[in-house]
Amino acid sequence: MKIGIVGCAGRMGRMVVSEVLAGAGCTLAGGTEQPGSAALGSDVAALAGGEPAGLEVGDDAKALFARSDAVIDFTSPDATAVHAALAAEHGVALVVGTTGLEAAHHDALAQAARQCAVVQAANMSPGVNLLLGLTERCARILGDEYDIEIVEMHHRHKVDAPSGTALALGAAAAAGRGVWLESVSQRVRDGHTGPRRTGDIGFATLRGGDVAGEHAVIFAGEGERVELVHKASSRAVFARGAVRAALWTDGRPPGLYSMGDVLGFG
Repeated sequence: MKIGIVGCAGRMGRMVVSEVLAGAGCTLAGGTEQPGSAALGSDVAALAGGEPAGLEVGDDAKALFARSDAVIDFTSPDATAVHAALAAEHGVALVVGTTGLEAAHHDALAQAARQCAVVQAANMSPGVNLLLGLTERCARILGDEYDIEIVEMHHRHKVDAPSGTALALGAAAAAGRGVWLESVSQRVRDGHTGPRRTGDIGFATLRGGDVAGEHAVIFAGEGERVELVHKASSRAVFARGAVRAALWTDGRPPGLYSMGDVLGFG
C-alpha cells in the first residue's frame, strides 16, 4: 500500500514517515510541506532519520494524493479541510490525526467520506481509544452523583487547549450520561466561582516540557474516587496507530470511520 504524508517535516510527520518505512505491507509514496518550508527539496526518508529513499519533500499535495493509496494528515485544521477535498477528488483514503478541528472542518471530512474512506480520531493511540470506551461506560454507570473532571498535560509546543483527546473524553462522558458536552462543559475556573454545578464536566489543561500526552478522567463521589489514566511516553504510538489505520482502509468503502472501527470496537 502506497502511503503519503502531508506535513512530513513536522514532529508527527517525521514519526509517521519512520513508521511507514519500518512497516510491513506499505511503502512510502512521498511527503509534502507548505510552500516556503525549509524542508522542501530534502529527502523525505532522510529527514526522518532513515536512509535516503529518492523522494523529495514537495509542496504539491495534489500530486501526492494522485500517487498514493492513502494519505496521513497531522497538519492544521484548515489544511486538513483542503486535503479532504483532494482525497475525495482522487478517491484516496485519508487518515486524520489533526487536532483543533471545528464544525466546518468536520463538515469537510464528512463531505469527503462520501467519495473515499476517512478515518478521523482526536488520538490515534489504541490505549486512548480504549479509554474513551471505558469513560462512556463509567459515566453511564456512576451517574450524576459522581463529579467528572478531565485533566490533560502536553508539551510546551502544543497550540490548542483543551487537547482534542480531552474533548473527546468529555464527549464520551457526556454520551454516557445522555447529554451534549456543550451544555455541561466547564473549561475555565478563576476567582470566586461558587459551588460546582451538578452534572458539569470540568477540564484542566497543563503545558510544559516534552510531555507526549497524559490524560486522566476523574469520577469524584462521596467517599471514593475513580480515576482512568493514560500516559503516552512517546509520540511514536500515535504514528503507529495512524499507519495501522491507513492499512485498515485498504478495500474499505467510502465512509467516515473512527479508531474504534479500526480496532474492532467502534
